[in-house]
Amino acid sequence: MPVRADGARWLRAAPVLVALLVAGCSANGDFGEVKPSLVRDNVHDWVAADATGSIPSGFELTADERELRDLAYPLIEPPYLRHTPDSVAREYGWLRKQYHGGDDVTAYATCLLQWPVRSPDARYARLIDDIRNDTTRLSQFFETAARVLDTDRRRREAMASIAVTSVPERTDAARRMNENAAIVGQVRGSLDRRIVSYKFALERLVLMTPSSQAGQADLALDRLKATLTGYRTGAPYRRTAGGSLGQPQY
Repeated sequence: MPVRADGARWLRAAPVLVALLVAGCSANGDFGEVKPSLVRDNVHDWVAADATGSIPSGFELTADERELRDLAYPLIEPPYLRHTPDSVAREYGWLRKQYHGGDDVTAYATCLLQWPVRSPDARYARLIDDIRNDTTRLSQFFETAARVLDTDRRRREAMASIAVTSVPERTDAARRMNENAAIVGQVRGSLDRRIVSYKFALERLVLMTPSSQAGQADLALDRLKATLTGYRTGAPYRRTAGGSLGQPQY
């Protein structure tokens, strides 16, 4: 559901914002993600409506569907924003313009090169860490996506034989399947752009501050590409352009 800038919104947000101010930079946990103590179970439910741009399904989320949304978020949020003080606000969907900032494939390099460091080698280390963190995230996301989209395939097949259903039920079922497929598609596009971003940043570093770490970064990027290719070739089901489910084209 789109967030409106009204009083009720800020009353709901107040406890989280207070926690953020108290925690400061410590609000970030492993891989720069928000600590579990500051996150509600439904913190990323908005990701589905954002991916589709339409009214969300009224059905309750399954455990796998909620996990899909949680795992998708860090693969879409621009990596250069992971350690910033407004991480919590972004997790709750209040800064969606920033959330979509990964569309600019030069932004990561710009941020990395402006990062104040004692030695340029620190920028290479940050780049390598970001690439490796993304590589680590892929397995859990795509395995969860495989379960969710395969369940949706079976749900679609079952709908044809269910005798008694209402129009709202069928509408919500269709919306939920569309949401799940859209999230996977959004992550796929994000990863494609992210690989381009990392390559662009590495090239800028090599040009401006050559280092032996460039080889490590290049190897890490190759591993990310290979891992992603592996999930594309051994793929879960996804919605096709025609609205049916078929083998994915990651």
